[in-house]
Amino acid sequence: MIMEPMRRRGALVAGCLLLAVAGHALAAGDARRGADLFAEECGDCHSAVPGKNKKGPTLTGVNGRKAASVADFAGYSDSMRQSGIVWTSDRIDAYIAAPKKIVPGGKMKYDGLADAAARADVIAYLLALK
Repeated sequence: MIMEPMRRRGALVAGCLLLAVAGHALAAGDARRGADLFAEECGDCHSAVPGKNKKGPTLTGVNGRKAASVADFAGYSDSMRQSGIVWTSDRIDAYIAAPKKIVPGGKMKYDGLADAAARADVIAYLLALK
């Protein structure tokens, strides 16, 4: 009889984990839409081509990269160099939502992308770039 509450608790935990995983999958962006948004929102200043920098550095391989670390891009601000950021999907999300808040004194002229779903799509696209 003591086992019954333990089974219920185990089923409850399993159900919560399943919901958490399903919720995460729903929050994931669409890389195809992200490619279009990247072209519209980011493409004037950033490239998705390895080794091709523009006003800003290439964003190919940005996931897991330390901020201000593209060797052949010399245009980083001191603020970006000193930020200590390592680009993860969460950090990218916060940054493209409000660049001037995340890196005060940075050179990025972009005011930010308020739409969370659009940011998720852009991030999905960036994560697909290798």
